[in-house]
Amino acid sequence: MSFKNVIFADVFRLRGREGYREVARALLLARTFRPVFTLRLCQALAVNGILRVLFLPIAKMAHRISCHWAAMDLPWRTNIGPGFCIVHGWGLVVSEGAIIGTNVTLFHGVTLGRSDVILPDGGRNISYPNLGSKVWIGPNAIVVGGVNIGSGSRVVGGSFVFKDVESHCMVSGNPAYLVKKNCEPDVMNPADF
Repeated sequence: MSFKNVIFADVFRLRGREGYREVARALLLARTFRPVFTLRLCQALAVNGILRVLFLPIAKMAHRISCHWAAMDLPWRTNIGPGFCIVHGWGLVVSEGAIIGTNVTLFHGVTLGRSDVILPDGGRNISYPNLGSKVWIGPNAIVVGGVNIGSGSRVVGGSFVFKDVESHCMVSGNPAYLVKKNCEPDVMNPADF
């Protein structure tokens, strides 16, 4: 998808409308949209030869500043699908290797962290979470390691997830356990592609 289409999908999730005017409003008024916008800008510039050399360092700095002001850690190289929505955002931490699908919602305090397993030979096995489409992760939930969260699933706030979650399921607790199967996805203003 083009930069414009991805940004329009992100702003639609946030405001329920798309367009350049909505993007401008979100940049001015939505603290959690600015890091998403600068992340998309860095990713778009990174694949463009001439513009990369000239503007990527400036975009990276803007991304660092927007993440700092939003009190979150969201590396610009993170693979995030269109329609990404951050609610509140304070204390959000996403590892660079995490993969996030389309129409995903993350709340404040969410951690998508890496797992390091020390091998008998002294090496490391590093893994990151993989979130499907239409995943909803509640406040202060922690997802660690090579966990797959299936499409349409929900992780209740405060949960600690270190095992895979099937599609359309709800998990809760520490450690997370299955609460409900066949859940409807909880996606406010889903963006169509």
